[in-house]
Amino acid sequence: MRRVLITRLTAMGDVAMTAPVVAAICQAYPDVAFDFLSTPFFSPFFEKLPNLRFIGTDIRKQKHGFLALFRLFRNLKNGKMPGAPLPNGQTYDTVIDLHDVLRTKVLRLLFRLSGTRVYSIDKGRAQKRSLIAGKNRVQLKHMTQRYADVFRRAGFTPPPDRRVRPKEQLPAAVGYLPRQGERWIGVSPFAQHRGKMYPTDRIARVIDALLAHPDVRLFLFGGGEAEKRHALELAKGRDRAHVMIGVMPLADEMALMSNLDVMLSMDSSAMHLSSLYGVRVVSVWGQTHPYAGFLGYGQDPDDCVQRDDLDCRPCSIFGNKPCRFGDFRCFDIPPQAVADKILNPKG
Repeated sequence: MRRVLITRLTAMGDVAMTAPVVAAICQAYPDVAFDFLSTPFFSPFFEKLPNLRFIGTDIRKQKHGFLALFRLFRNLKNGKMPGAPLPNGQTYDTVIDLHDVLRTKVLRLLFRLSGTRVYSIDKGRAQKRSLIAGKNRVQLKHMTQRYADVFRRAGFTPPPDRRVRPKEQLPAAVGYLPRQGERWIGVSPFAQHRGKMYPTDRIARVIDALLAHPDVRLFLFGGGEAEKRHALELAKGRDRAHVMIGVMPLADEMALMSNLDVMLSMDSSAMHLSSLYGVRVVSVWGQTHPYAGFLGYGQDPDDCVQRDDLDCRPCSIFGNKPCRFGDFRCFDIPPQAVADKILNPKG
């Protein structure tokens, strides 16, 4: 049996975007064994694929960078990864790098020097620089297409049809809530960088506009203690708003997302997790832009809420730049417009 190693270490949204492509490849090539190397927390993205093993590594947290990478390579090459040993005599005949950062470049160089075939993603970095410089404001190739391109070069052709996961059973933590006759809406108001995050006071007004409809129930998603505190403030006094942060493991959060009618998200991981299940996502964009290729898999561009009248957008691929004007005017979007888009797909 052929054995292929796929690498994509971080970040959550980017790893989630690999999942539909990887699942399609696994299903199209059942006689090939795939191993996916990534951060352990992301393992739920790749469950229920019989010919794929998830291998967790915290290589970023280890000291002695090159030596740690060499040890990781040696364990992978010799089939001696802790918790994920290869059958005797097996090794990787192909390595597919879906990340293309320094760590994975070192890994793939070591594999190449050992005689293993290696393929890596073209992220279109020059095109993205041109986009944020305002020189070429056109839709760039979606990241899932870029992932699929690497597999094609390696000899694996993804099926043309779009594949999404089926709805999962509701986790016990929310199983007591009424479902029939209600619209369940997820709200994920957080992002890693300020340039991706719609202001909290405006999110509060969106929440109030949604809860003005008695059939609406909200679930707030995020991660970490700071975001949990903010979410609790947003839910305070709103009896149909439930904070899910720290309540359940990631797999259960994903199961809840699969049961939503719609998710409100920033340009962040919640958009991509919901997209795995074909759940509609209304996304709010600030410094970043769907043109860069990071819109949720299968999502409708019409569900992107953004300002198209600013010459300064997009000014960042990752939303991590200071605003040149100091006011993040890209988020000067009326909360009612966001709520209307959620409640009315054609609004």
